[in-house]
Amino acid sequence: MKVLFIGLDCATPQLVFDKWRDELKNISSLMNNGVYAKLKSTIPPITTPAWACMFTGKDPGTLGFYGFRNRKKYDYSELSIVNAKFVKDKAVWDYLSEIGKKSFVMGFPPSYPPKKMNGWMISCFLTPSTDSQYTYPDDLKMEIEERFGNYIFDVSGFRTEDKDGLLRRLYEMSEQRFNIAKYFIKTKPWDFFMFVDMGIDRFHHAFWKYIDPEHNKFVPGNRYEQAGLEYYKFIDAKIGELLELLDDDTVVIVASDHGAKRMNGAICINEWLIKNGYLTLKTKPGNVTRLTMDMIDFSKTKAWGSGGYYSRIFLNVKNREPEGIVEPSDYEKVRNELKIRIEKLPDDKGNDIGTTVYKPEETYRRVNKIPPDLIVIFGDLYWRSAGTIGHNTFWLHENDTGPDDANHAQHGIFVMSNSKFGVHADEKSINILDVGPTILDLFGYEIPSDIQGKILNI
Repeated sequence: MKVLFIGLDCATPQLVFDKWRDELKNISSLMNNGVYAKLKSTIPPITTPAWACMFTGKDPGTLGFYGFRNRKKYDYSELSIVNAKFVKDKAVWDYLSEIGKKSFVMGFPPSYPPKKMNGWMISCFLTPSTDSQYTYPDDLKMEIEERFGNYIFDVSGFRTEDKDGLLRRLYEMSEQRFNIAKYFIKTKPWDFFMFVDMGIDRFHHAFWKYIDPEHNKFVPGNRYEQAGLEYYKFIDAKIGELLELLDDDTVVIVASDHGAKRMNGAICINEWLIKNGYLTLKTKPGNVTRLTMDMIDFSKTKAWGSGGYYSRIFLNVKNREPEGIVEPSDYEKVRNELKIRIEKLPDDKGNDIGTTVYKPEETYRRVNKIPPDLIVIFGDLYWRSAGTIGHNTFWLHENDTGPDDANHAQHGIFVMSNSKFGVHADEKSINILDVGPTILDLFGYEIPSDIQGKILNI
């Protein structure tokens, strides 16, 4: 038994399962000869922690990180960027090593710096540069660079108006990623092989308005209207090249960590907090700028927020934060008030957008390290959170960190195929936490009791 896992960050079911299924011959064949389902991602549906949750079978609260950026302690320092050291729990390959199975792991976020393992690891797009030691073992780096040149962790500058240049870089990155996978599939004695390609995620953010007729900036007949289908077909063909290398005893999984959907705009959460008396600045900015902690008058501030595809709200609690003013006895009162008011925040035309505000302790089995006090999903993910201030409005129809047309959607894809499965079966939806234990079960590994996901009934 072997398992090949192909991770396509942000691959989305409305394109793979519906609109373009007939064009994606290899993925469609896997679907027809196995099982497929929408994959319900984490809250929030963000690359990190989603991939880590998938392969540990544990939710973000248990892992103790809630996005790319997290609080290090209850002070006013800037948020820290997640890295492999944040992942303290065992992943699939750690369990498999206990039964003597070798794994090859490439591009799993977060995997920089790479950890020692029974097999081989190439770190993810969070790696600073090729000057870093980005492989385990160390000499794997030399093998890659001698055969493939400089390893491409991510495309540079995907928030750009230079769409032609970005397309070239996307194809170059994905071509290299799949070629490296092909080479090591053939040359290493692996039992479990997994890699993640970031290309589809970057494509969606840069090109969604060109391919989605429901986007408010879509122009029929634009020069990039077919670019999405062509890129997906390119990825599908690369998957086909990998399939040709496998025997009938290899289980193939193609999955994503979340999906994609159009972005209608951004909510300026800190503008709203300022206007409603929760956040006070030392001085009003003269132009649009990113909110930094040194700009806040914490002696008069109850809460502040962050930008991103979702928002995090942090309360300034007495005896918790250095200059906290929210009495601990009022914590739930203020938090509930914010939750109710933010969920009622409409769009710029006064329409309800369907925002959901989550409390971490009600969302996760455990809450480790320092979570946000509230997690905000604006407008069912059709809206994102703007981290900048100085707009003099609560609503933007442009992304505040550069061109970006898409937000993440709650559901990604899961496709699993092998000749042993026989006829097609169609699950409606699975949870991202189910993937890890299902892979372990394929190898006959008894699932540890602290894993939160379940084995899929295939």
